[in-house]
Amino acid sequence: MIVDCAVYRDGSRVPVDGQGKDTLAALVTASREQDFVWIGLHEPGQDEMDEVASAFGLHQLAVEDAVRAHQRPKLERYDGGTLFLVLKTLWYEDEHDAVETGEIAVFVGDHYVVTVRHGSGAGLALTRRDLEEHADVLDHGPYAVMHSVCDRVVDEYEAVAAELQVDVDEVELSVFSDTRGNDSERIYTLKREVAEFRRAVGPLREPLMLFAQGQVPGMPVEARAFFRDVADHAVRVHEEVESLDNLLSSAHNAHMARISVQQNNDMRKISAWVAIAAVPTAVAGIYGMNFDHMPELRWQYGYPLVLGVILATCVTLFRLFKKSGWL
Repeated sequence: MIVDCAVYRDGSRVPVDGQGKDTLAALVTASREQDFVWIGLHEPGQDEMDEVASAFGLHQLAVEDAVRAHQRPKLERYDGGTLFLVLKTLWYEDEHDAVETGEIAVFVGDHYVVTVRHGSGAGLALTRRDLEEHADVLDHGPYAVMHSVCDRVVDEYEAVAAELQVDVDEVELSVFSDTRGNDSERIYTLKREVAEFRRAVGPLREPLMLFAQGQVPGMPVEARAFFRDVADHAVRVHEEVESLDNLLSSAHNAHMARISVQQNNDMRKISAWVAIAAVPTAVAGIYGMNFDHMPELRWQYGYPLVLGVILATCVTLFRLFKKSGWL
């Protein structure tokens, strides 16, 4: 559905009369040569999107991508000078260690901007309000909107990266703590979410660099500096994601190494106790064979002597194993 729509003239919002299906016609009628229209939609249906496409001459392939969503971040240019940008939106659910994804498709022409949002993350109402409070920025036209949308999405990336960093730090502390936990499962979960993060921010760097280098036809020269700032943030976030993935791999390797060491320690302790238990077992086995002619078998001090020898041997073995670190 259409969440918000307006005509902007000289950086200010122009009131437009029209409701329902008449909204698009009213916007087009009210706009002048130097104005631009910004229409924001949230998960529109095909019929609604077709009306918008018909009003602004949007390419059918781009319209299809915008409706279906689940696209890879990309920048495409179609006949008539229309730019089509797809961005992945991210937000973090700390309770489940989950990076949730949404999508924003942006159509930009000389006199219009159409934003199509999927998912509950990165709403553009705040972006629109901030722009409307800065008429000098909004006066730069559709590319000011494009920059603000990109800036908002990349800012959310930085927030998600900060949340992931906290969880990775917790995993590292848990891996190197004295307590045993199920760290492997959490490490795998976080690596899967980091991979989802990488799929969002990695492909976006190239379109942002094209904007920053002024290689997009029709973009105002003065907009390059603003897009350079966003591109720098995107590159920094991507480096943070790579660093987090490397930290998780190192934590997983350390976790497996600690498990191996702990298993070796357990086996040494078990072996030490088995060796200690073998002494009384061996003596009892020998004297349990019931032969008539056995050393000290009928001596009155034989029983306490055997017990003393067993105890002395076990104590000696215990002290030796303790000293060597096996117990």
